[in-house]
Amino acid sequence: MIPSGQDSLRTRSTLEAAGKSYAYYSLAKAAETLGDISRLPFSMKVLLENLLRFEDGKTVTRDDLQAMADWQKERKISREIQYRPARVLMQDFTGVPAVVDLAAMRDAMTGLGGDPQKINPLVPVHLIIDHSVMVDEFGTPRAFGKNVELEYQRNGERYEFLKWGSQAFDNFQVVPPGTGICHQVNLEYIAQCVWAGEDQSGEMVAYPDTLVGTDSHTTMVNGLGVLGWGVGGIEAEAAMLGQPVSMLIPEVVGFRLSGGLGEGITATDLVLTVTQMLRQKGVVGRFVEFYGPGLDALTLADRATIANMAPEYGATCGFFPIDQRTIDYLELTGRDADRIALVKAYAQAQGLWRDAGSPEPLFTDTLELDMATIEPSLAGPKRPQDKVLLKDVDDQFNAELEGTYKKHNDPRVPVEGADYDVGNGDVVIAAITSCTNTSNPSVLVAAGLVARKAREKGLTTKPWVKTSLAPGSQVVTDYLKASGLAEDLDALGFDLVGYGCTTCIGNSGPLAEPISKAINDRDLVAVSVLSGNRNFEGRVSPDCRANYLASPPLVVAYALKGTVRSDMTAEPLGTSPTGEPVFLKDIWPSNEEVRALVDAHVHSDMFRSRYADVYRGDDRWRAIEVKGGATYGWPAGSTYIQNPPYFTGMTMTAKPPEDIKDARTLAMFGDSITTDHISPAGAIKPDSPAGRYLLEHQVSRAEFNSYGARRGNHEVMMRGTFANIRIRNRMLDNVEGGFTRYAPTGEILPIYDAAMAYEHDGTPLIILAGKEYGTGSSRDWAAKGTLLLGVRTVIAESFERIHRSNLVGMGVLPLQFRDGENAESLGLDGSESFSISGVAAIEPRQDVEVHVTKQDGTTSSFTARCRIDTYNELEYFRSGGILQYVLRRLAA
Repeated sequence: MIPSGQDSLRTRSTLEAAGKSYAYYSLAKAAETLGDISRLPFSMKVLLENLLRFEDGKTVTRDDLQAMADWQKERKISREIQYRPARVLMQDFTGVPAVVDLAAMRDAMTGLGGDPQKINPLVPVHLIIDHSVMVDEFGTPRAFGKNVELEYQRNGERYEFLKWGSQAFDNFQVVPPGTGICHQVNLEYIAQCVWAGEDQSGEMVAYPDTLVGTDSHTTMVNGLGVLGWGVGGIEAEAAMLGQPVSMLIPEVVGFRLSGGLGEGITATDLVLTVTQMLRQKGVVGRFVEFYGPGLDALTLADRATIANMAPEYGATCGFFPIDQRTIDYLELTGRDADRIALVKAYAQAQGLWRDAGSPEPLFTDTLELDMATIEPSLAGPKRPQDKVLLKDVDDQFNAELEGTYKKHNDPRVPVEGADYDVGNGDVVIAAITSCTNTSNPSVLVAAGLVARKAREKGLTTKPWVKTSLAPGSQVVTDYLKASGLAEDLDALGFDLVGYGCTTCIGNSGPLAEPISKAINDRDLVAVSVLSGNRNFEGRVSPDCRANYLASPPLVVAYALKGTVRSDMTAEPLGTSPTGEPVFLKDIWPSNEEVRALVDAHVHSDMFRSRYADVYRGDDRWRAIEVKGGATYGWPAGSTYIQNPPYFTGMTMTAKPPEDIKDARTLAMFGDSITTDHISPAGAIKPDSPAGRYLLEHQVSRAEFNSYGARRGNHEVMMRGTFANIRIRNRMLDNVEGGFTRYAPTGEILPIYDAAMAYEHDGTPLIILAGKEYGTGSSRDWAAKGTLLLGVRTVIAESFERIHRSNLVGMGVLPLQFRDGENAESLGLDGSESFSISGVAAIEPRQDVEVHVTKQDGTTSSFTARCRIDTYNELEYFRSGGILQYVLRRLAA
């Protein structure tokens, strides 16, 4: 979307790059009217350019532009703006339901008498299939081929549907399975830093590369100076269809980096430290921008590692400005020379270029880290912000064992058919996985060197450990093979299992049955160690109660040691064939060893070759036959793809939202309830509501696949809402899993069954929750499932940014307890009924009176804050949701 004509501030200018002329919207010229903007954070300058380019006097006004400039005075300002990202990024777990929604909107458009072709992306959309491959086969050279074969067998319906979408919709491209993880493909290939395209007058216009993505780790590309963040699928769909992203002008926290990483310290150690610091600071809903002399010491891959984990530290994004490191990376990854020249010329002309001597921007708040002080670290066992020093992991786990897990004995359980046993704290999964670390050559090469040195010392992986290597792109395979390190990793069981998220998203695959049985027979606290970004309860594997995030070389080390219950830094990993103890320090590579191999074996021709035909796919992808034309022929009886009910009975006029009368509590939760708790992505239990549904539809247990793979079927997903095996409903005592008490009878039921009983009764529902409700993935099904279970409002102590937005986008009212209040302080236990009046007249962030009736008939009330934050969001809520709002506008 490139506007034509002159803006009111007359800032349209021209620049030259590589012998070509480009128009652009000059921030320097805007400053002549708005005032000095030289010390705006770089991320805010990108937002200002966006508003400047789309100024129309209606959705974007001169006052909006002035507010951005005036932000420097107080460094915070309460003003709603309309932001239009240049493109949208998707992966298949979130992309399938998004394309299902678009297909359903085409049907609904026909029902409203409109043109279904109006439902079409107006900006480029890239969908990368990376979330579906599972680690079924591992530790053998055939693992990759076998896992890909199983992936196509399980997901044929989904892939046919996505291939239909790539042909039915304009501006929609699909990167086939087996290519890489969406964020690494984005970083290495799709992102351009500066886009250029013809406007309606035929002139080439240059503008910053910006995006929203349906995966929370979209923020990874911020390391490249590209402003982007995760949103729910429903918000991304609206952005595709030309709807601006409504947001408040953000506060920006500056994170000053100084010094450099010490000997043996990895980018993972750095990002876990940054994550802990920013969580303690409190940056939810804020931008974070990195600055200071330490940026010169960070490679682009290290910056991307830090930017990737913005959801874990709670920020909207973690931004690094464009500088020479950016240009070097664009050259390394084989970007077009003319584009690289444009990036540099544009960034320098716009004041978006960082030099070591540039004045530091102004920030709302700041904090600082001397990178020389960082020590080797992991994070766990339940949250990514819970950093623990490597030397303290054993003590921390032992304390957790007695405290959280209430384990006072230390049983060793024999594994049937094996000559070993397993116990609490044993590492049963060691996975080099995820976009965070497998995009970074330094930590992958370090992992390979640990494997090489371990082989030289005669060490082997413990037999109870399931090992896997799932790189973020095929380029990783190229440089590991070129350096000879692939052979060393293979020798320890870290064979290639696939190019995708695998263990990090919960697709770790099953453990060997005898090991799983030994764990579950005695309820052992088994451990996973993964190089991912998420370790929430019940996510990685149903057999692992404790999960630790670690650098790839530490993943290899823990596979060798096989337990977290002894000090990795002081006690031996094992013994050599000659009986000599081998310590971690004996196999840990030096920084110089890592750097030498990276410099020698990571080349631009690898990137050019691997991305030369990225959308073509393998023979399996090309053999998929596509059915349907402009509208999709929904397959009868499919358990993967179904037409969702969101638009059933929809008319051109929205019905005002009704008051909430005598609502019952479906569940009451504590703090840090994640979107994995609300809508799990992993395994489907046969005795769960979703499992029973699949069995009733003749799906065998072996073909269940995962919740993530079945997000195109609302019947499965609503049954899976609040079905995480580790979730705890405070309405019940000592019950783990998705259960609740059905108030009319007192019966304890699965949450889905209770919700359907309440629906039969005509009873609306609410959720009560604590702090950080909805943290984690940008999972729109966490909001969709909430709506489909009949929940009208969620009342929490605080919300994470994306989930709050998703609730509004589905027409669910988010309310926030007043500071210092919560369900416990108000004496609520979930047995009450709740009423809220005036819902149709509600305003953004207003106080709302909630009336409570207890079981004995006594009444009370409390005040909560409406967390519909902007007037655009209010329009979505009053329309029944963002998709209904957009559909009515397009139909009209």
